[in-house]
Amino acid sequence: MARSEFTMHLLNPEGIAKARLIAEVMTDTLNRLEELCGTSSREMAIVRTKMEEAAFFAKKAMAVNPNNQES
Repeated sequence: MARSEFTMHLLNPEGIAKARLIAEVMTDTLNRLEELCGTSSREMAIVRTKMEEAAFFAKKAMAVNPNNQES
């Protein structure tokens, strides 16, 4: 049996909606930051990478909640 760290979590409709909302929030935030800072600097490349990482972990944190999983 796979360890819990590596288990796939199938989302229920509420979980899917939350995953979409997380993506929208991160998109809006990154768009605003790019408006303020520009898009071409090395630092903004790092910001994009770190926000992509943050979105991954936000979705994972949401997905491990049993309330967001299929039964």
